[in-house]
Amino acid sequence: MTTAKRDTYTPETLLSVAVGVFNERGYDGTSMEHLSKAAGISKSSIYHHVAGKEELLRRAVSRALDGLFTILDEPGAGHGRAVERVEYVTRRTVEVLMDELPYVTLLLRVRGNTRTERWALERRREFDHRVADLMKAAAAEGDLRGDVDIRLATRLLFGMVNSLVEWYRPHPGGDGDREQVVDTVVRLAFDGLREDGTGEPRDDGDGLRENG
Repeated sequence: MTTAKRDTYTPETLLSVAVGVFNERGYDGTSMEHLSKAAGISKSSIYHHVAGKEELLRRAVSRALDGLFTILDEPGAGHGRAVERVEYVTRRTVEVLMDELPYVTLLLRVRGNTRTERWALERRREFDHRVADLMKAAAAEGDLRGDVDIRLATRLLFGMVNSLVEWYRPHPGGDGDREQVVDTVVRLAFDGLREDGTGEPRDDGDGLRENG
């Protein structure tokens, strides 16, 4: 059985196993022995594919970061008014998070204890700054409410999006649920942030109601 696994193991399947272990035990709490047992192959077989666990970490967070930065190069992120672009980036960020859930989860949990973690944190900050710049541009163009602190709004937006790693779990045939989550995040964020054209704080008259 072990031999069969070793014969069919690929760097991609090894990476998938490693990400699961890193998320469960934490990167610092994971040893090559843990990875070997989880993969069902010997440590020497792992070293045949990678130099060590930090290389696996680098590959994993790179996959998440590549997905995020690709969004910024897409036409929807580069054309139109800033508010439309930041809405697009937000929508696509949620989609990438769902598509690459284990990898983005790991990215959001790195602590900066290794060179790879520090590099990942710096790249995360770069992405966040790019989105924050779009929010500032949308405010400068008059498309976001003037009574909202943009820095605070940006932090709350990041917090809402990133919180999905703690509770979102995909399930077979759940494309409808996925789209509902994406639409709800965008609607909650930007229905409240968009300027309605009057210059006054928005009041939709709905508020919080008790059921029944």
